[in-house]
Amino acid sequence: MPMEFYSQISKNKQMTYLLFLIFFVLIGFLALVISFILGSFFGGALSFLSLFGFLIIIFAIISYYSCGSIVTAISGAKEADPKKFKQLYNVVEELCIASGLPMPKVFVIDDSAINAFATGRDPKNAIVCVTTGCLSRLNREELQGVIAHELSHVRYYDIRTMTIASVLVGITVLLSDLILRMFLFSGSNRSDSRDSGAFFIVIIIIGIALAVLTPIIAQIINFSISRKREFAADAGSAEITRNPLGLASALEKISKDKEPLEAANKATAHLYIANPLKGQKLWMSSLFSTHPDINQRIAALKGMK
Repeated sequence: MPMEFYSQISKNKQMTYLLFLIFFVLIGFLALVISFILGSFFGGALSFLSLFGFLIIIFAIISYYSCGSIVTAISGAKEADPKKFKQLYNVVEELCIASGLPMPKVFVIDDSAINAFATGRDPKNAIVCVTTGCLSRLNREELQGVIAHELSHVRYYDIRTMTIASVLVGITVLLSDLILRMFLFSGSNRSDSRDSGAFFIVIIIIGIALAVLTPIIAQIINFSISRKREFAADAGSAEITRNPLGLASALEKISKDKEPLEAANKATAHLYIANPLKGQKLWMSSLFSTHPDINQRIAALKGMK
């Protein structure tokens, strides 16, 4: 069982490159369709493609460098007072020493649900956040397991990967929505024009198909990355703490906790140690689930002992 954990880490890294390639292909198709539609109206499709490429790069850079602040603000997290949350700081510090990581910023969400996440662009700019439910309902060993899990995401640069994935998903959704709006506009303004021809109609049909399917595909890819990396972070937690049962016990408590995390949403759900959107029924739930089955994670951790 331990070998399965660590081989999964290697597979995850290889799969990430493929998934991001698919992301960029999807975004490229969307940008081409948008440029063609705008170019057909105003001329110069290549110019519009260059403009969209420039805007996407600017958007990605801003999101990349401010991701930690954006996520904590959306989640309603506040930086933890070292005096008030002394035990939390002690746990984070001792696990950072054990893992060789720099001390991250520590945040707390005032919510009785048990959950935690890590964010940031690299280990030097990382943030670890836990709910007050984590602090009040988990014992020290369980809290260590949860914190070590999040530090593993930091150590493996999962926080960077998931941030980029979130940005790419956001871009695909925005571009898809723009294509649909332009289609409606073009339909009302070119209904009596014969210059568009069959080629323009084909492009519009392709654009609509991409606009509908791309956000769905992008979201599935995003969730897929998240699910696979949770297993690797569980293994990392066991390695850092030398106590896989600590995290297993914490996950058992989380599995029995039916309270959803109020501050969480679909944009940030994949960042948490366990799905914070409890009780929601989704079509094709196995594809759209942000996390692997928690019972499988518990069984795998217990198998490492």
